[in-house]
Amino acid sequence: MTMDLNSARRIAEAEAARTGLGTGPNRRLRLTLIIGMPLFLPVLGIMILVPKSLMNDVLYAYEVVLIGCLLHYVWVFAKYPRYVGRPPYLTRDLAMGGGFFLPSLFFGFWPGMIAAPAWALFVGVAYAVEVARGRNEHR
Repeated sequence: MTMDLNSARRIAEAEAARTGLGTGPNRRLRLTLIIGMPLFLPVLGIMILVPKSLMNDVLYAYEVVLIGCLLHYVWVFAKYPRYVGRPPYLTRDLAMGGGFFLPSLFFGFWPGMIAAPAWALFVGVAYAVEVARGRNEHR
């Protein structure tokens, strides 16, 4: 059995998407999560070191970063709205946006505490609806 170049490329892309940072939109979402989520630790350190008058400014800057991260997830979803048109594992990576709940909870950022789990739920429901719709079409 011979494999054409296109099939080999898709297999390599799927394996890269499953492990490590992946490629394309998977890589961008994973980097967004890796940068945005644990960033709360250095932000906490900076808040401890700066004068009290600047503590809120540092916190607001991090909250803007969290909003930007969540908006990036929305942008990628808008670019790949249908499950069938997404690269492998992108749905899983989109649902990982719910991970921004923890840093939002840590700093008491209520928009993030609402948006992050709502985002993960939205991605899951959108996937379930598409799967159910696909099953109904095949009947």
